[in-house]
Amino acid sequence: MEYEVRAKWDPEAAVWIATSEDIPGLVLESGSLDVLMERVKNAIPELLELNGISSLDIPFSIISERHDQIQFHG
Repeated sequence: MEYEVRAKWDPEAAVWIATSEDIPGLVLESGSLDVLMERVKNAIPELLELNGISSLDIPFSIISERHDQIQFHG
């Protein structure tokens, strides 16, 4: 099974927020997507163990989403 993590940009808080339907309890945030990815890598094994799942190999994907707009003055 490959675990799926969603990272979404919150423009009001200026942070990325990671959550997962596959990994109960996963809610992390960071101002940097790279830092968030490292935090997710560290949290996944611990959270899975707390949920009674242990494995040496834990495949996962991070799907990031950010919506933005620009003001054009032409």
